[in-house]
Amino acid sequence: MTDTIIYEQPLNERIRTFLRIEFLFKRIDRILEHGSTAQHRDALTNLLNILSIFERSDLKQEIIKELERLTTTLSALENKPGVDMAALNDLLGELDQILDELHLKKSALGQSLRDNDFLSSIRQRATIAGGSCAFDLPAYYYWLQHTSSEVQNQQLLTWIGQLDSARSAIDIALKLIRESTGFRELSAPSGFYQQSLDNSHSHQLIRIKIPKDANCYPDISGGKHRFTVRFMEFDIEQRAKQVTDDIEFSLSCCAM
Repeated sequence: MTDTIIYEQPLNERIRTFLRIEFLFKRIDRILEHGSTAQHRDALTNLLNILSIFERSDLKQEIIKELERLTTTLSALENKPGVDMAALNDLLGELDQILDELHLKKSALGQSLRDNDFLSSIRQRATIAGGSCAFDLPAYYYWLQHTSSEVQNQQLLTWIGQLDSARSAIDIALKLIRESTGFRELSAPSGFYQQSLDNSHSHQLIRIKIPKDANCYPDISGGKHRFTVRFMEFDIEQRAKQVTDDIEFSLSCCAM
């Protein structure tokens, strides 16, 4: 169990979308590890949220562009001394394989799931508060009540498996971006820190690491030129205030 917490702030819309999709997939994973029928309802809701994001007509092309950008960046390392060529070639091969899978899919991401009548009926009611109750969706109620938890789990895995290529692409992109830059130790005087970003590098993500027992959290805002961090006192009863003490933290400005 780690004794620190990492907070992340995307610096462009592409990475913001990737992080949201990653978040939803991870929630589904946790549910399916020990899923019950009640939890499978939550897993399906998360799957439908993923499909809503995948409705963006340009998302598939955005994923492909990001993998191609990373491939170009990594390929430039081939002639640099000290590079583990075996590991680099394995990584480039993995990127090429995922790109091939995405190019071979002629339909939009998740189209087969959007064409599923059962899932479509649930999606139509999901925007209504309480719209997925038994009298609104008797077929969904039947699935939840009359299908075993094991069968539900397998069905969810089958549906999620149809999104594997997109998920693999997003996972490897975020992994490479996160690992592109290490953490450095810094201090935020009176809970405030600001930094300009080098425009010669393509910064994608800000990561801040603080101890888990800290009584504050970072409120991060920024764009491609600069970012600011305000460490805020957590108070569930009233509006958060910026701390007045100096805060030691670790920072990673991920650029790849």
